[in-house]
Amino acid sequence: MIRKDEKTAVIEANRTHETDTGSPEVQIAILTARINELTEHLKVHIHDNHSRRGLYKMIGKRRKLLDYLMEKDIERYRAIIAKLGIRK
Repeated sequence: MIRKDEKTAVIEANRTHETDTGSPEVQIAILTARINELTEHLKVHIHDNHSRRGLYKMIGKRRKLLDYLMEKDIERYRAIIAKLGIRK
């Protein structure tokens, strides 16, 4: 679980304007932080399949948001991919 201060830092780093909390970039960044944290958890707890299912659902949600952003504005999509280092 991501802590409130960590979430606030992620939002501030990725927002597009002063009161932005729900843009696709912010949502993708929050999901990425949660995915990274859960991935580390699953490296230690290999048999935690309930958390693994939640991870897969988060990955799917992030994928849908990225697809939406790619259709809407390809430059914003490329910027968020580069900023978060999602693609290898």
